[in-house]
Amino acid sequence: MQTQYLSAGERRQRTVEAVVTLAGTQNPSEITTAAIAKHMSVTQGALFRHFPSKDAIWEMVMEWVAEGLLNRIDRAAASEASPLEALRAVFEGHVSFVIEHPGVPRMMFGELQRAEATPAKKVAHGLMRRYAERVTRRLEEAKKIGEVAAETDCQAAAILFIGMIQGLVMQSMLSGHIEAARTNAAGVFKVFRRGVATHGGVLVAEGGRSAVRRTTRRTAKGSEKG
Repeated sequence: MQTQYLSAGERRQRTVEAVVTLAGTQNPSEITTAAIAKHMSVTQGALFRHFPSKDAIWEMVMEWVAEGLLNRIDRAAASEASPLEALRAVFEGHVSFVIEHPGVPRMMFGELQRAEATPAKKVAHGLMRRYAERVTRRLEEAKKIGEVAAETDCQAAAILFIGMIQGLVMQSMLSGHIEAARTNAAGVFKVFRRGVATHGGVLVAEGGRSAVRRTTRRTAKGSEKG
């Protein structure tokens, strides 16, 4: 489709896509409106006919990120009946989203680190809050049905969940192999699940669903036999 035949909404969407693409290969803070316009094969004047400022562009980009990521994890969670399996699907869905759009974590980290309050930073904070609420809710559901230990601090566990994804993505980016995040995702989530699973039980997967298998607690003087 020729750029000159795009509607105003389509032009704005193309601008968002251009920023996300550019952020995948360079520091988002160094992306200029001139670079965006060049990538889109338009003039800066044409760009600013649809956005009043660079901050407005960044705000729409972060709104696109928030909507896209939350929709992705909501669909992933809805595909599983078990709360913990839903969280596994969320974990894997988030990692897949980042691999598809490697510029997203660069932009998120960049916006959240900015000292000044910007519209884009406000959207990024809102995304983190809404994401944490979703994870916390799933953990509370898992606690109610006995998948997660009753004494688990679900808000703290949600922070850990998000931090694991951030660390996984950052290490993969530093290594220069973003696909490594997908390779390591299953093992990382397995460690998390063991940490929150009901005490005295082992969470196992049976036919793609979670189940809690009770085991006998051992006492300090107990036998080493199984």
